[in-house]
Amino acid sequence: MSEPSGSASAVRPAAVAARGWGWRHAGRTKPAVQGLDLDIAPGERVLLLGPSGAGKSTLLHALAGVLGDMDDDGEAGDADESGSLLVDGASPRGRRGRAGLMQQDPETQVVLSRLGDDVAFGAENLAVPRNAIWARVHEALADVGLSHLPLHHPTSALSGGQKQRLALAGILAMRPGLVLLDEPTANLDPAGVLEVRDAVGRCLDKTGATLVVVEHRVSVWKDLVDRIVVLQPGSAADPAVLLDGPPDRVLTEARAMLMAAGVWVPGHVPATRARAAMPSPGSGDLLLAAEKLGVSRERARRKGFGKIPPVPVQRDVTAQVRAGQALAITGPNGAGKSTFALTLAGLLEPVEGKVSATVGLSRGAGIDPYQWKAEQLIERIGTVFQEPEHQFVTGTVRDELLFGPRHLGHGEERVDELLERLRLTALVDANPYTLSGGEKRRLSVATVLAASPQVLVLDEPTFGQDANTWAELASFLSELLDQGTSVVAVTHDAEFTAALAGAELHMAAPERVAS
Repeated sequence: MSEPSGSASAVRPAAVAARGWGWRHAGRTKPAVQGLDLDIAPGERVLLLGPSGAGKSTLLHALAGVLGDMDDDGEAGDADESGSLLVDGASPRGRRGRAGLMQQDPETQVVLSRLGDDVAFGAENLAVPRNAIWARVHEALADVGLSHLPLHHPTSALSGGQKQRLALAGILAMRPGLVLLDEPTANLDPAGVLEVRDAVGRCLDKTGATLVVVEHRVSVWKDLVDRIVVLQPGSAADPAVLLDGPPDRVLTEARAMLMAAGVWVPGHVPATRARAAMPSPGSGDLLLAAEKLGVSRERARRKGFGKIPPVPVQRDVTAQVRAGQALAITGPNGAGKSTFALTLAGLLEPVEGKVSATVGLSRGAGIDPYQWKAEQLIERIGTVFQEPEHQFVTGTVRDELLFGPRHLGHGEERVDELLERLRLTALVDANPYTLSGGEKRRLSVATVLAASPQVLVLDEPTFGQDANTWAELASFLSELLDQGTSVVAVTHDAEFTAALAGAELHMAAPERVAS
């Protein structure tokens, strides 16, 4: 039997209570969260702030009941929990379905290939009757502004902002009383940020569900929430909650304290190291050149004895990468920025045009980076992917940093410096997969830098960073630029683009071309 229209308004908001709660990840010596005391009333909207590594994502995963199921080897692991954390008076693991979690990366949340099936997935797992599921799917898609797309629309054709709204629709179809959002706009362009924020607001107005959202950038969410809670890295001596109160009061009365803690306070951009000398356009030795480049992640299709090349997501792109200069690649989600960067880095084959390396970079390896062997590539062009986990291959932070230098036969002497500069020294024995989002990003940057490449290609390098670690990363890259390294960065971060003080290549949204 189908549910009555507007039944989303009948959602029962959840209550959250933590008493001395803490969690230590398997393989870690220090807890991610320690001594947390927190109450969230049904229907409250809470913005959770704090520096990178304060345990914000850990708390959200715990509230969703998915924390500590098993480690990377499929075992229960030696994780340790203390105190109590309750949703509606019971353990979150026993309340699965009461909370819906939306994570940082939209790509990891798409489960099925068709839009309608993806929205229905969570409700199906909760054994909601079939007719009721599809009523919920249509209602959820309308709530997030995707009802204009057919149910069979391929999820692979959605932009980043649309994928985040799709994930939100899947959560709403489950009818959760607790909505948990972990950096939901971290990788989105400004328009996509507003799309997701406004969709969340409409849904909360309709359902009355409780909200806990983690975001570093306060200005986007402060008018949507009625409370800000600031966490600090846990210790036995200090409480986990640093500040708690109405947004305007917290942001006004504790502005200096928040800035010191690395919170992105509205109107404040942290200071970064200035370039030793501002490079003039066209200065610096040419290392890489893209000429009339057409790019795509799809492979050519076979037809008879020939091949049909894919339709490029971008074409006729021309760019230069010069020693000691930064190139920021900007533009809306879906414009092909990451695809272009991966092609420039020699990891994707051009569909049209070419990428050429000069003698100063190739040093006998040939002019086409796509044809280079792995060892030739990593010591010339280092690439940091948008999803940090895609480049982790070992079980500890230190081994991750040593992996490249050991295979190349040089560079091990840089490891300790990189650990210190990127605030990873205390995590040397931690499993990379147990790090916070911001820590994973800094580790992914460090692993590439350990090989000392001449060109560094970064995809969204500042996502998940608090204001302090953002400033340190930008300052470190500024030093590398002064030393002659080239930095290519795909980014939506205007402040970061300004800090690098380089050229900007803006990519417009591609026109839809019928294949």
